[in-house]
Amino acid sequence: MAGRYAPSPTGELHIGNLRTALVAWLLAKSTGRECRLRFEDLDRERVDAAGNLAASQAQDLASLGLIFDGPALYQHTRLAAYEQAARKLEGRLYECFCTRKEIAEAASAPHGSYRPYPGTCRNLTEEQKREKRKTRPAAWRARAEGVSFTVHDRWAGDFTGQVDDFVVRRGDGTWAYNFASVVDDMYQGVDQVCRGEDLLDSAPRQAWLTELLGGKTPEYAHVPLVTNCAGERLSKRDGAVSMGDLRALGMSDHDVLNLLAESLGLPQNEGVEALIERFDPLKKPSGYMYQRMSTM
Repeated sequence: MAGRYAPSPTGELHIGNLRTALVAWLLAKSTGRECRLRFEDLDRERVDAAGNLAASQAQDLASLGLIFDGPALYQHTRLAAYEQAARKLEGRLYECFCTRKEIAEAASAPHGSYRPYPGTCRNLTEEQKREKRKTRPAAWRARAEGVSFTVHDRWAGDFTGQVDDFVVRRGDGTWAYNFASVVDDMYQGVDQVCRGEDLLDSAPRQAWLTELLGGKTPEYAHVPLVTNCAGERLSKRDGAVSMGDLRALGMSDHDVLNLLAESLGLPQNEGVEALIERFDPLKKPSGYMYQRMSTM
């Protein structure tokens, strides 16, 4: 049994990322699980443009005392595994030639920033596909056709969502997040997925795929996001939010851990191992509003 933390190395970890990592680690440890670390680095263009920050992210996590079980997994080393898993879905995969603009125009009910796929390419004839291949490489989609699927979240309870025909592999050949993360969770023995609550909507889709691939739906636990003073999701533009920023202001790694512990209602001035016994896995972490720090 294991939990996991799976950042994308395309930016420095900020307070919100670190808080979620701490919760994921404490939840896993307090429920008798190991905790894995995985770098979701399949989008090589974005990863390389950011300077491939996996090493610095790992260092920031370790500086808080978050020591993960087993070696870190890098998704870019798992391409053969994704190919193998996709073969299990051959009867459900179909080619899709739609652009994002076309999907946005066709989708009648956007879910936040996500627009469910309306099935435009689901029933193309072979002749139609041959014509479309001449002008645009195809993505692969999984044929779910709007099935309803329910997952259980440790803190939110049962959550039911509609599973649209989501992308498995993009037109440029990159394996999609929803697919790769499920394949890797199964590979790493992850049965507890703790992450930001902005990803709750994707849980039914990923759980449906897990069972389709022969796995067992994991337990979910979605953590409230850290917000800025305006109540908006925290981002780099909010100022001193990363470990590097906070160190530049004179905060030690221990100070940062205390800040995170305080935001979770946990005691300060104790090491992260001591917080395991203090963490209540039945209690949902509260939301937290981060106020930009300018002086120490």
